[in-house]
Amino acid sequence: MFKKINKLVLLAAFGLVFSNPVAADATAEDFQVWGAVFSQGNFGFVNQNNPDLKKFRWWMEGQGRFGNDASQFTQSLIRPGLGYAITDKIVVWAGYAWAPTAEPLAARPFNEHRIWQQVTWADNFSFGRLSARSRFEQRFFDHHAPIAGNDDVGHRFRQLVKLAVPMPAIDPNLSFIVQSELFIAMNSVDNHAFISRGYDQNRAFVGLGYKVNQYATVELGYMNQFINRPHSARPDQMMHNLVASLFLNF
Repeated sequence: MFKKINKLVLLAAFGLVFSNPVAADATAEDFQVWGAVFSQGNFGFVNQNNPDLKKFRWWMEGQGRFGNDASQFTQSLIRPGLGYAITDKIVVWAGYAWAPTAEPLAARPFNEHRIWQQVTWADNFSFGRLSARSRFEQRFFDHHAPIAGNDDVGHRFRQLVKLAVPMPAIDPNLSFIVQSELFIAMNSVDNHAFISRGYDQNRAFVGLGYKVNQYATVELGYMNQFINRPHSARPDQMMHNLVASLFLNF
């Protein structure tokens, strides 16, 4: 019975990954290399006699992305945040992100600043660990952004779903990872060629995860990233990304 369930889960996971829109002939493609460190923990260390402090969480994330066939800097992300655990499975968060951006994501380099709020959920099942993240972003662009216009705050919603399936037959610490993240722009800025309301992009990832110890897990795999540009003179973009991530949980 469980073998049948696992097969169905894996088939559904592959369908999720390869459900990106079919690229048009004009779609520009690129190979990129992404590296990231994600860390989070609680404030129980402040006072071990106060168990309520463990409900308060911290988040720190750093990413580096290299495009144009991994030959140059494309984007980096520094994303700190604070959270509160409503239950052992659900945490609410808020924070800030700084994202300097260059080619091929941008026609010319600029800085992006984000305020973000999110809810994360995770639980273990017989077939593996399923998690989800719902995030809202308010995006601010500096004067180098391509004619951001008077209404220069972009509002965006992101929904990530991730499945980690253990592979004990190979190694008890090894997991098969599949995830997809959908981006929806909630508004258009004055320059519609820059950000327009509606479907923005999707990131579909498949790879392997290895639990190094109780604190650290590494993941390595392929991400297909499709960026939709319906009102821009620039073509849609499809990136083929080699992604390596380190997850630290304290």
